[in-house]
Amino acid sequence: METGRRRHIACVAWTNMCRFLLAVVFTFSGFVKAVDPMGSFYKLQDYLAAFGLSSWFPPVLVMLGGIALAAAEFCTGVYLFFGIRRKISTTLALLLMIVMTPLTLYLAIADPVSDCGCFGDALVLTNWQTFGKNLVLLVASVSVFRWWRHIYRFLTLKIEWMVSLYTLLFVVVLSFYCLYTLPILDFRPYKIGADIKKGMEVPPGAKPSVFETRFVLEKDGERREFGLDDYPDSTWTFVEARTELKEKGYEPPIHDFSMLEVESGRDITDSVLSSPGYTFLLVAHRIEEADDGYIDLINEIYDYSVEHGYGFYALTSSPVESIELWSDRTGAEYPFCLTDDITLKTIIRSNPGLLLLKGGVVLNKWSYNRLPDEYVLTGSLDTLPLGTRKPGDDLHTVGLVLLWFVGPLMLVLGLDILVIKRRERRKLETAPGRRKQQ
Repeated sequence: METGRRRHIACVAWTNMCRFLLAVVFTFSGFVKAVDPMGSFYKLQDYLAAFGLSSWFPPVLVMLGGIALAAAEFCTGVYLFFGIRRKISTTLALLLMIVMTPLTLYLAIADPVSDCGCFGDALVLTNWQTFGKNLVLLVASVSVFRWWRHIYRFLTLKIEWMVSLYTLLFVVVLSFYCLYTLPILDFRPYKIGADIKKGMEVPPGAKPSVFETRFVLEKDGERREFGLDDYPDSTWTFVEARTELKEKGYEPPIHDFSMLEVESGRDITDSVLSSPGYTFLLVAHRIEEADDGYIDLINEIYDYSVEHGYGFYALTSSPVESIELWSDRTGAEYPFCLTDDITLKTIIRSNPGLLLLKGGVVLNKWSYNRLPDEYVLTGSLDTLPLGTRKPGDDLHTVGLVLLWFVGPLMLVLGLDILVIKRRERRKLETAPGRRKQQ
């Protein structure tokens, strides 16, 4: 009898330990995906391309799939933490791990993508590290699925629907808000306040990695690859650009940023980053896919920069034909530069998006939905709040998120403890033979 009781206590303790481990991991994983839905979209596209399935799924479906995955992970984590929807949350946790564990094993062996993206850019793990993590989570998910009745519930059945519904609405709204604007938390090396030139530096004595940017160009039906040193004349037509790692060494946070002027073929990276003045960078990783609904406002910002003597460059990885088509369709007069496609996706999660630099430091970033207009650009940037670094920090942002999410949950939890559970205790006192429902 005593042995059975000890086993029961050990089983309950183990189940709840696994429950909290899964809760922390799934909540964190779902949250970082929700604050960067475009990053999840790009990672899912990488997966589909690696398996040759890109043409099977339209982009909008891939985007919705990324948001659904973030919502599923976040809700699973929160439900497990509070001990609500126990059957659903434990089943969902097990299904996610049954799918992800063999997938990450394949990624570790075949290495079709550099990292799984399970924690976005907040915490980058190697494929083998991810597989090891998933093995542990698989054991934990099997345990909570097997003994889900042992999960201690923090909320009563009468109140859990409110928490579960609010959690789902919160993570979905957060995803679409960050999709419409930009990620509220930026874990990438091009975040506001980052010094791009400093981020490219290698510490003294460290052996740098050797990268090579290759350009695919076409002439008279012939396609050839060129580097920066042997870039040909304008009779060749640009097709694509890519950056390749030639020799592994110390890798600075920013290692593949370059600006190759389309018209002249010159590398103007150092001159732009070293300029003490202001510079606008219009980023459109694929100009043919960029939203042109705000082109009039973009042209106005370019005219403003010309009027005040500020630099303005459009960065893209698209071929020259697409650049020319964009210029003809939109009346764009600003110069274009070629930059690696992945780098542009990393710089800003918007196509197009706008950056403001000064001395190589990122002062501000805007999605095409939030571009500054003539009501903001009323004078020189030296006299405007726009010309200084955007205020705010990650801790402040995390605090606001916790306020919006945890605050209402604490109110509900207080209601549950002070009102609902008190009523149930009174019922038990008046009806001693009646057991509280689990």
